[in-house]
Amino acid sequence: MTYCLGVRLEAGLVLAADSRSNAGVDQVTHVSKQTLITVPGERVVAILSAGNLATSQAVTTRLLQAAGSGEARADVKAATSLFDVAELVGERLRDVVAHDAKHVEPYGDPTASFLVGGQIRGEPPRLFLVYPAGNFIEATARAPFLQVGETKYGKPILDRTLSHDSSLAEAAKIALLSFDATIRSNLSVGAPIDMLIYAKGSFTAEAQRTFAEADPYWLDLRRAYGEGLAALVADLPTPPGLR
Repeated sequence: MTYCLGVRLEAGLVLAADSRSNAGVDQVTHVSKQTLITVPGERVVAILSAGNLATSQAVTTRLLQAAGSGEARADVKAATSLFDVAELVGERLRDVVAHDAKHVEPYGDPTASFLVGGQIRGEPPRLFLVYPAGNFIEATARAPFLQVGETKYGKPILDRTLSHDSSLAEAAKIALLSFDATIRSNLSVGAPIDMLIYAKGSFTAEAQRTFAEADPYWLDLRRAYGEGLAALVADLPTPPGLR
């Protein structure tokens, strides 16, 4: 299992994924779950994956191999909208599962899910969640974040603090704290965390950062948040009947 989070804001996008891959307690590796396909000045597309690693890697590899080919219904760099890109991801996912599922199912779940976010010139930043069936939904101003993988532990802080009008800086901090909550509660999710902070209209993926387990900012953020929560709880009103 892994955890991927996408946030669509008025100011742009925040996209993050952990790197832990588990095949049993003694088979833990670190693999990037974030794939970027870009044309500087024209488009930035980020694809984040959760689920069966072989399936997700097969999907992203097919997309990377076709990128720039000009091949109809295959080339992310030729897609006219991010909706079309999400449709491509769904189609490639169906292709891979149809080819491999009968061989994989005796050993485990062959499916995967994806977040597809970015911007193509001529439209605003967009964010989609592609389900294992290959169909998908889009983030909106009322529902500005989407998650795949181990989602439940990191969701409460997003529900309480995040909105479409949040700044990129605020959203990046909230996203990392969502990962902190997940990592503290689930051993299948862990650093390094790959994060892309995309400013609307920039058409560049330069603001990409990887937070390793010992990253000073990551450690300081987690410490400050924990201490702040403890201080807040201490200041809250005491339940009636208790001293």
